[in-house]
Amino acid sequence: SIRPQAMAGRADPGGVLSGLLQKSTSNLPKEISVDDKLRDLGCTGIGRKIAEAEMDIAKAKSEGYLWGNGTGGTGTEGSSRKKFLAVIGVYTGFGSRLKRNTFRGSWMPRGDALKTLEEKGVVIRFVIGRSPNRGDSLDRNINEENRKTNDFLILESHEEAAEELPKKVKFFFSAAIEAWDAEFYVKIDDNINLDLAGLIEMLNVRRGSHGLYMGCMKSGAVVSEEEQQWYEPEWWKFGDSRTYFRHAAGSLFILSNNLARYININSASLQSYAHDDISVGSWMMGLNATYVDDDRLCCLSAVQEKVCSFG
Repeated sequence: SIRPQAMAGRADPGGVLSGLLQKSTSNLPKEISVDDKLRDLGCTGIGRKIAEAEMDIAKAKSEGYLWGNGTGGTGTEGSSRKKFLAVIGVYTGFGSRLKRNTFRGSWMPRGDALKTLEEKGVVIRFVIGRSPNRGDSLDRNINEENRKTNDFLILESHEEAAEELPKKVKFFFSAAIEAWDAEFYVKIDDNINLDLAGLIEMLNVRRGSHGLYMGCMKSGAVVSEEEQQWYEPEWWKFGDSRTYFRHAAGSLFILSNNLARYININSASLQSYAHDDISVGSWMMGLNATYVDDDRLCCLSAVQEKVCSFG
């Protein structure tokens, strides 16, 4: 027989089994939620970024990225901004001070009259970039002139040079639409005299329109010889006939708010050609834009009733 004292020194089989079961149970996987699993995998941050991206896309659509929905909205920010009829950008250069002074003394208001015009909904600015040698006398002279006149839109990201001129239109429309919420954005060369009252009347009639691309529509030959004036480096893209598509002449053309906003949103991916009017025309071809060919915007023609003329 086994003595009780001997049993006391041995392990209790029941106790050992109970201990093993408790240890095993404590090591079983816990039930976790999907959110816990995503957090463990680092997916929560990705999901948040996707949601933010969807919000950005929705905002871009509301601001004109997909303007075909007819809303023509300007987003939540735009609702609190003053709405202008037009922003008129007059292209100018570093050597054009005399031309600017001529404009200021003719069709373009200055000083208090310019402010009064803005209060009535029309903004006019000379549009210029920065010197290739940032901060040199060219830049300083423009800064000084602007301090006196306050009538410049200075494109800080644009280099004011002949070879960069086709890209200037991107910077103009982008800067203009970010600074002023207007129905229309007008680009005009600094060798053009403007019937300001006539232009304002023309635009007032078209208030509330969307997708308007207005100007003196034309086409023309594509110059493929590098040594000739108006050479088009991308000439081969225009087919065997080497003819440009219909587009508004660069002397003066007008875009409605949502077309200008489209350029601003997509500026990084838009192809520039040898001329700014060709570039804008190429961007409009990919959109459901309404082309308005108006003889009154043919500045270089002999048409009697027009709002612009060669100066």
